Amino acid sequence: MMENKKMLKKQADTIRFLAADMVQRANSGHPGAPMGLADIVTILTRHLSHNPKNPKWLNRDRLVFSGGHASALIYSFLHLSGYDLSLEDLKNFRQLGSKTPGHPEYRDVPGVEVTTGPLGQGISNAVGFAMAAKYASNILNSPKVCVIDHKVYCLCGDGDLQEGISYEACSLAGHLGLDNLVVIYDSNAITIEGNTSLAWSEDVKLRFEAQGWEVSRIDGHDYDEINDVLTYAKEQTKPYLIIADTTIAKGACEMEGSHHAHGAPLGADEIRNSKIKAGFDPDKSFVVDEDVKARFACGLEKGDLAEAKWNAKIKNDLNDEQKVLLTNLLNPDFSKIAWPTYSAGSDVATRDSNGKILNAIAGALPSFIGGSADLGPSNKSELDKMGCFPEGRNIHFGIREHAMGAISNALALYGLFIPFSATFFIFSDYMKPSVRLAALMKLQNFYIWTHDSIGVGEDGPTHQPIEQLSQFRALPNFYVYRPCDGVENVKSWQKALSMQAPAGFVLSRQKLKVLKDDRAYGDVENGGYLLTKRENATLTLMASGSEVFTALQAGCSLAKLGIQANIVSVPCFDLFVEQDRAYIDTVIDKNTKVLAVEASSGVEWYRFADEVIGMNRFGASAPAELLFEKFGFTATHVTQKACAMMGVAYSDAGVDCKL
Repeated sequence: MMENKKMLKKQADTIRFLAADMVQRANSGHPGAPMGLADIVTILTRHLSHNPKNPKWLNRDRLVFSGGHASALIYSFLHLSGYDLSLEDLKNFRQLGSKTPGHPEYRDVPGVEVTTGPLGQGISNAVGFAMAAKYASNILNSPKVCVIDHKVYCLCGDGDLQEGISYEACSLAGHLGLDNLVVIYDSNAITIEGNTSLAWSEDVKLRFEAQGWEVSRIDGHDYDEINDVLTYAKEQTKPYLIIADTTIAKGACEMEGSHHAHGAPLGADEIRNSKIKAGFDPDKSFVVDEDVKARFACGLEKGDLAEAKWNAKIKNDLNDEQKVLLTNLLNPDFSKIAWPTYSAGSDVATRDSNGKILNAIAGALPSFIGGSADLGPSNKSELDKMGCFPEGRNIHFGIREHAMGAISNALALYGLFIPFSATFFIFSDYMKPSVRLAALMKLQNFYIWTHDSIGVGEDGPTHQPIEQLSQFRALPNFYVYRPCDGVENVKSWQKALSMQAPAGFVLSRQKLKVLKDDRAYGDVENGGYLLTKRENATLTLMASGSEVFTALQAGCSLAKLGIQANIVSVPCFDLFVEQDRAYIDTVIDKNTKVLAVEASSGVEWYRFADEVIGMNRFGASAPAELLFEKFGFTATHVTQKACAMMGVAYSDAGVDCKL
């Protein structure tokens, strides 16, 4: 390199000691990885195309720190690069209400592309960003004007690559040939318990080459090697892995190379001695000299100029087709959606009605993109005549639910797309960490989960979700919709699209009766509403999904026995509990006893119900109708239970219930 290496070392050491000072001041955190990666980040800043003045510039390079525990490195980089993160913010590291939490959080920290922390998520997010950029470039670029041409960089560690989700995501990246993706692997051979050899001995280079990546190995502290490989990686035709051999806590006096430096402060004496060794003032902390500021400021000027040139190109050089498409991607118009309709009395599984809805949304919104984990025909999630990714909008994730969730989060964050992903509800367990992060980040990301209950039938208890509804309803800022028919399904989507939050659609395999679309007493807007209201009601039956029609039938039978029951449909329990007490009291008459019915564990219903008919065991393998009979989800059983609650003798009054 032509640049003064003494200056480069001073820049890297500044990053090291900012990170060490942050962890020391907070008395908690992870100094080891930031110090080990400081040389790489110093050189990487020369290659990044980004604009700290506008962290949302569409064509910026994305930089993902998959090892979110190295947040002191992230904040040091952001501060030095010119993002809205001050030295005072760095001094408030890990403090209540600060802009520098223990792990980086999207929205709360300017310049953080995605919330990371659970290992493996970040590298999978990086694959998602690269996929988003690849599709965006395919549909927006023309031979004359390149709208999208940025790179995606990811810093990851041993822990990220040990997590199974990273294998899934990187396998897909290799299959798709994502040449816009560069992953820098911080190979310091250290985990919390000691050397990685305690539990890991695979050849990472061979693993990635087998997945279709190009791989190089470098000394992660040699500025020339770092610069050369980054220059080379940008020109390759495959995703690129840089294995950077580094030393954890590089620059520390006694703790360099020790696993004890991973997750605890170095200590005042160790930091002091380390600063003396590096030629820094040992009596000062959080120091950034003017020459260091000036060097990092070069990137700020370069990024500002790069965005200005890009904006001019977008304004002056795009053809009409490109302009219209870019505008529609950036500003989706939900009013253009031609929603499907459903006739009362018809029988339609909600997975089928949902398939029509997905296609209606996709037909109106070019930003709507997604796919399934090899279950498209069963999930009814295929977008008709819209092609396969990366040229089309149907993403074939393969059997990779873990990675699908994280990749979808990145698609939602990219700035142009509204993603959906699909699998059986039982396999949502594999997606839970990514779904949780989507909720934490408040992403507009949609999960299609079909085969929602014991109605799966013959596949048996391994494929019949029992506890999943309760789990996702307990997740803050996440909205689970379990519609009772096609009409509620449409209205659930209309509500979900109006919110800045992720949502799960829990849908039936079996056909459900479509009810009259006159919902006179309420609507999906509030999550739950009165479907049927009777004068002098003494009982309220609450249900969701396939059990709503069962509750309606039971209500008719109970009326013949002298028990007047109101029927409440709750397509979105999460929305319903957010309503004020006055609204809830209009739905659930305080003078009635309440019985909830749902083919799930249903523990959350006790918030409103006196009794719950739910699942307190795993299901079984049999035709669905026999399982609903066995486990008590029939009009007859609900009627019997209600009679017992109300102290009325049961007799078979039959079921004669008009829609």
